[in-house]
Amino acid sequence: MQIVIQCNHRCFNHPPGLGLKLGHGKAFEDKKGGALVEASDKKSKRERKEEKIRFGIWTPQMTPWIEMVKRWQQIEALEFDSVWVVDHFVNPYQFTGPWFEGWTLLAALAARTSTIRIGTLVTNIIYRNPALLARQALTIDHISKGRLELGIGATSERDVSHAMTGVKIWDTRERVGRFSETIEIVDQMLRNNVTTYQGRYYHIKDAEMHPSTIQRPRPPLTIAAHGPKTLKIAAIYGDSWSTLVGGDLSAEESIEITRQRNEMLNEFAIEVGRQPDTITRSLAVGWTPDTPFVSLESFYEFVGRYREVGINEFVFGYWTRDEDVPEFHHLTHITDDGMLERIAGEAIPVLRKEGSPL
Repeated sequence: MQIVIQCNHRCFNHPPGLGLKLGHGKAFEDKKGGALVEASDKKSKRERKEEKIRFGIWTPQMTPWIEMVKRWQQIEALEFDSVWVVDHFVNPYQFTGPWFEGWTLLAALAARTSTIRIGTLVTNIIYRNPALLARQALTIDHISKGRLELGIGATSERDVSHAMTGVKIWDTRERVGRFSETIEIVDQMLRNNVTTYQGRYYHIKDAEMHPSTIQRPRPPLTIAAHGPKTLKIAAIYGDSWSTLVGGDLSAEESIEITRQRNEMLNEFAIEVGRQPDTITRSLAVGWTPDTPFVSLESFYEFVGRYREVGINEFVFGYWTRDEDVPEFHHLTHITDDGMLERIAGEAIPVLRKEGSPL
């Protein structure tokens, strides 16, 4: 039996009690007995053309407030699908540089935009209490009149937020356990008016949530996941899965890893009783050696290659050369209004209509 909940945005049928099986990593054991329905990670050109493709922009919050407002309103006017802040305690590439707190900034920007979907790419769980995070999400869902996309990530032991906020570094088991419990708590609190939760790391008793969220059954969750344990969590709870690749990898290796992760998510989704295509596949762009912004031809080629391995949402970084610092130079991003406008006005309409002109 499944409880089918109506919603006004992306959501899924949530089997009763499904999320509670994840606690403390117990649900991370693979079940070898059951057969999996094969899910293809490659789509035909016709399937890709018929599939909804989304484009968003992420903006690092080193930009002065007035300029950030203008930037978000410009992105909205260009009709991108979404715009995102990131969530680090400091600029991760230049600790001493200017940096605004993510959720505070998101609330302010929610009030200065009106149609574009907004979100965190992604929320840092190191210094976020899950119950308070749910309350923040509820609040911004109302400020934005139902436009919030709630992104959550597990971060890593390398994140300086541990030291700077006085939180001990977690080992992998604890990190994944806290990640799982955070998502379970947020999911339950945004769906229900009263929540009690007893986990290994977090304990919530009779937590009241009023009013209810505008988006029902809750704002959509974007879950960042790269390995099997977190991909299983994304398969259960994610309305969208966010991934990034690159670093020391070649362009070809980055494509292959994305394909493998996407295939793994397909299998996990089927295992928990979900249709894989109900989960958006989102790529945070900027860490691969590709050069998608040197021309529209390069842009088409980049998008086409990742669409072939299952990606149907692309989120690009945008900040100007004047704001750039040496530590950011390795990140491929849109650097000027001209390219931003050409992508929005020329490339995206073509891709949505034809799939790819190449």
